[in-house]
Amino acid sequence: MTSEPPVISVEAATAALGSRPVLRGIDFAVRRGEVVSLLGANGSGKSTAVRAVIGQVPLTGGRIALFGTELRRFRDWARIGYVPQRTTAASGVPATVREVVSSGRLSRTGLRWPSRADRAAVERAIELVGLADRAKDSVSALSGGQHQRVLIARALASEPELLIMDEPMAGVDLASQEVLATTLREQVSQGTTVLLVLHELGPLEPLIDRAVVLRDGCVAHDGPPPEAVGQHALPGHDHVHPHAADEPLRTGLLT
Repeated sequence: MTSEPPVISVEAATAALGSRPVLRGIDFAVRRGEVVSLLGANGSGKSTAVRAVIGQVPLTGGRIALFGTELRRFRDWARIGYVPQRTTAASGVPATVREVVSSGRLSRTGLRWPSRADRAAVERAIELVGLADRAKDSVSALSGGQHQRVLIARALASEPELLIMDEPMAGVDLASQEVLATTLREQVSQGTTVLLVLHELGPLEPLIDRAVVLRDGCVAHDGPPPEAVGQHALPGHDHVHPHAADEPLRTGLLT
């Protein structure tokens, strides 16, 4: 009997930003139903790793597979929800909460008119993040924490099997952190597989099954979160292009 392939498989992956090597042959896997956190210091390669997993950063060596399919051949993106790092610039998008969240459903609807099930999925995602009363409001009128909730609701609108989140708690107020933790707990209880880039575990710690700690583009630890935090995790964030996180949001609205 053949075992089910990992939802994410990263093998000997190398990547560079310009001429600077960032990933230096990393290996890790995320199996169905797992919640795995990527931890590490500023510049360790956490964000580059998740962006490589979704194809935004090309590998210079190694391989990545999603649901058992090589990344270069993977097309079933409706199975994946992605929450990029939040930036202030992304908050200025001239659209309502419902419009932004609805854009996350496009991977399932394509060009067809949204069905009742599509609309219900959008409303459920908005309700999950506690913004049902702000659905008609412009995203530009929201606080940073509320905007982060919109990005998460947009990812949840496609009802993904895999949720990838890059620093979902960064710069978010405590109330929104608690809402996001509750939302994630709900998704995990339904069997969603999760890969998180985190600066610190915080309120998400009880949900984490494993921590993969990166140091200088290499895997320094892959195991229980408390040990990872105690021995390896350092404060700081990866540097990313200031508009890198905005692009998926703009693309979703213009598709």
